[in-house]
Amino acid sequence: MKTIVILLLLIGCYTGVGSQEQSFIKIPAGTYEIGLKGSVENPRRRITLKAFSIAATELTNAEFERFVVVTGYQTEAERFKDALVFEPGLEEFQWMDDSTAYWRYPNGITRGGISHKMNHPVTGISFTDALAYCKWAGVRLPTLEEWEIAARAGSPTKYFKGVTAENISRYANIWQGRDHLQADSADGFMYTAPVARFQPNPRGLYDVFGNVFEFCSGSLPRDKGRRVAHARGGSWWCSKTACNFFNAIDIGSVNPHASFSNLGFRVVKDQ
Repeated sequence: MKTIVILLLLIGCYTGVGSQEQSFIKIPAGTYEIGLKGSVENPRRRITLKAFSIAATELTNAEFERFVVVTGYQTEAERFKDALVFEPGLEEFQWMDDSTAYWRYPNGITRGGISHKMNHPVTGISFTDALAYCKWAGVRLPTLEEWEIAARAGSPTKYFKGVTAENISRYANIWQGRDHLQADSADGFMYTAPVARFQPNPRGLYDVFGNVFEFCSGSLPRDKGRRVAHARGGSWWCSKTACNFFNAIDIGSVNPHASFSNLGFRVVKDQ
């Protein structure tokens, strides 16, 4: 009997739905104001949404590993060996190919793996990989609008209540250096930080700004019918002088098959 119980516990740890150990925050149905006056891509408007629940944190390496262990899934970076990584010294907005990089080594093997970072957000994965995880786990990505409503937590500004461009480092793991030529670990982390290390927004969501860009579903006028992936919230690489996307308004775009060491996701459950 003892052996059977242990086996059942192990199976429970590696089943799709059971792998979601994250806490979820319920966002009630209602009419919400999103966007910002004067924004071309994200103008101010009112929308009505059904209730949904969104993960309080970004998906971690540990949670993604459970998916891989059960399914044997290989990410696109593993198969195509085309992940893009960063190291200090690169000019602004420059990244480099590293054929050894994928989610277990998000910045390439020579820069270390995730063995001591299982509570960090998973990166080195593509939009396509994120969708594969969601299908297995019985969850989905937030829409562009859902993400914004959850991130803003009722605030009419580009940040949630209490956050300004000056105090953003209390709430977000971002790059605080003037440029990317020199390493920046002013907040204790040069790359990703453990999830929930910084202060949450009023709804209880952590890392909506900074740490990693978060994949969302949806499209923009600039897509012009092309299949484009979008991500929100900024990342550890973003700074006040480069890629200032750590807010609730700006929306990034990337090839659905591209893998970066500053791109991850959080998931949503329908009510």
